Amino acid sequence: MTAASCLGTGLEALAESLLAQRCALRRCDFETAQLDTYIGETAGVDRVRLPAPLARFESRNNRLALLALMQDGFRESVAASAARYGAGRVGVFLGTSTSGMLETEIAYRARDRVSGLLPDSLYYAGSHNFYAAAGFTRELLGLEGPAAVVATACSSSAKVFSMAARMIGLGLIDAAVVGGVDSLCLTTLYGFHSLQLTSSSPCRPFDVNRDGISVGEAAAFVLLDAEADAGSHTGVALLGSGESSDAYHISTPHPEGLGARMAMLAALAAAGLEAADIDYINLHGTGTVSNDNAEGRAVAAIFGEATRCSSTKGASGHTLGAAGALEAVICALAIQRGFMPGGVNCQQQDPGCAIRYLKRNETVRPRHVLSNSFGFGGSNCSLVLGALG
Repeated sequence: MTAASCLGTGLEALAESLLAQRCALRRCDFETAQLDTYIGETAGVDRVRLPAPLARFESRNNRLALLALMQDGFRESVAASAARYGAGRVGVFLGTSTSGMLETEIAYRARDRVSGLLPDSLYYAGSHNFYAAAGFTRELLGLEGPAAVVATACSSSAKVFSMAARMIGLGLIDAAVVGGVDSLCLTTLYGFHSLQLTSSSPCRPFDVNRDGISVGEAAAFVLLDAEADAGSHTGVALLGSGESSDAYHISTPHPEGLGARMAMLAALAAAGLEAADIDYINLHGTGTVSNDNAEGRAVAAIFGEATRCSSTKGASGHTLGAAGALEAVICALAIQRGFMPGGVNCQQQDPGCAIRYLKRNETVRPRHVLSNSFGFGGSNCSLVLGALG
């Protein structure tokens, strides 16, 4: 596995930031945006250059993907799986919510003022097109198996774990590169601002005074392998996943967290576990009033106040379509390194959220963890990861 976000590039940098409980959010200075909010921008993206044979995929989103893919020996691990099974037996399933939208925004500013035509420099298929991320990753890694991109807002890169697991279970593939990549763009920043969902301070999930999200960006990738001992070098396995679609409202969750409960219960059932078996929950925890309230009620209904939980978005910001994958990697690190991350920026827990919310790290190794990702339109996904051995 590997990741790049404002918390750092590569697993060591990510782990160090989490262990130090570092908030990496900063006041928005992205591109031409003039907004009173904070963002989680990944360092070094603009210095990345795509390989010449893949120049048609030029976009901030694909540069961010490449930045992560170059870390942690990930490409070498994928190459080993491809050599073991054959390139056609390794799939690529990624999530994103905006893909290379920034390239279209820049092209729009340079459009012909008479005809409205966009400049020839915009190659939509390789940049803004949602499949571009998977096409780029698949070609970069030399894979020939099935590939797809899921775009279900903030649950996108959690749902690809489910997709890959089904494909492996059906015997169609033996391994899969799963993950997500979402990069900053003006539409996202101004869009969430227009919905009155952005905070003018670093976001504070589950804090009594929370008032919105901080938009971030990230790329995170995991190699899933069908072999029972294939995860032995990470010591982590995907035990189960659960999905739901409550379709309560386009941008507001069901007030009692109906879809969230359905997804969590389905994930537990798929993993063959009871609620008491989960040691830590990485909450979706966006920092908006309605989302945290709904998730808090859903978690309390299943787990009560016994299970430790937190949101890591106070440190990373909300990385949207990449959040599910980034937080799955964070959960795997928690299992590997023997800690449960505290929720950065939560000073006073909302008393209306009756859950065991960690405000500080705890040096306890979780054996089973649950990671929640809930998207607009009620598209929800929960993953259960567990320690091997």
